[in-house]
Amino acid sequence: MIKLAALSGLWLCLTSGTSLADGPSSATGEWQKHEYSFVSMGFTSTYSCDGLADILKQLLISAGARGDAKAQPGACARGFGRPETLARANLIFYSLSPVSQAADGQKIDGIWRPVTFAVRSPRQLMLGDCELVEQFRAQVLPLFTTRNIVEKTTCVPHQESGSVIDLKFESLSAAPPSTAARPR
Repeated sequence: MIKLAALSGLWLCLTSGTSLADGPSSATGEWQKHEYSFVSMGFTSTYSCDGLADILKQLLISAGARGDAKAQPGACARGFGRPETLARANLIFYSLSPVSQAADGQKIDGIWRPVTFAVRSPRQLMLGDCELVEQFRAQVLPLFTTRNIVEKTTCVPHQESGSVIDLKFESLSAAPPSTAARPR
């Protein structure tokens, strides 16, 4: 009887669209610093190093990085504003990592915030950025605390037709300041 109840609970979770990974809607965290050297290796789109840095900063902040995230152009052979076969950007950002109440250091109130990467979400993202989103998902997103990742992105090399950007997840992000803490 207990096995039947457990199976029916699992079935309910699967059919209702929720996940067993769903947990509380908030958590306590602390900022964790990351430094990462990103190299774009796409076939469909090429980027200048400064253009790559701009779009990566948008992806970082959209994924839940602290607002002071930095994405700076890396060393590129062709110079400012010119597309590179292997464009580079250096990322320095902070993401929220969960901590127990006993941990030392400054604790930050966090919430699980839904994030969607799709064409025009964030605003700067275009269909030609499909391979960049795949690389970001594989290389940078693991540096964030995420859950309930749904990856339906499909990239067709050398063409935009047939490609789809569809990445959804929840990211542990800093909670907005409470209204009680705001001065009047």
